[in-house]
Amino acid sequence: MTTSSTPGLARFNTLATGEAAAALHEVCASAAWGSSVLAQRPYADTETLFSASDSAMAELSAEDLAEAMAGHPPIGRPAPGDPASAREQRGMAGASDELRAEMLELNLAYQERFGHVFLICATGATGEQMRDAVKARIGNSPEQEREIVRTELGKINRIRLTRLVEDS
Repeated sequence: MTTSSTPGLARFNTLATGEAAAALHEVCASAAWGSSVLAQRPYADTETLFSASDSAMAELSAEDLAEAMAGHPPIGRPAPGDPASAREQRGMAGASDELRAEMLELNLAYQERFGHVFLICATGATGEQMRDAVKARIGNSPEQEREIVRTELGKINRIRLTRLVEDS
């Protein structure tokens, strides 16, 4: 990760508030997270932005986390017109029909148990790794799982923020 300012970060720092809020909403669907990150602009460097993102994520209530998770499609089924999720879930693109069916079944069981989609930072993960993760996590308590989800969302946010401030 770069610790310097980038042209993309400079652009983000100078966006009109509404445009910056919309860009942050594309990173994370939590309004509380977006408001917190937005309020701390301008950012001197990307590390400061990442720290603000991490702090905002740590402060999210259960309701705010639910709002953030609602912005993520199930693994293996990115929404049409959602290039970020499709890119992040690339590990499922070449999955066998058997693995896709197994992930659908596991996603549904997870959602029934926890009341939300299975969320993992899928960037760089294979379909098998995602399947193994949902199998390993489905036995967690709701409290354990909420904190794992918080960590995974933080990782996703950093990846998406990197794209935001490195694209100029």
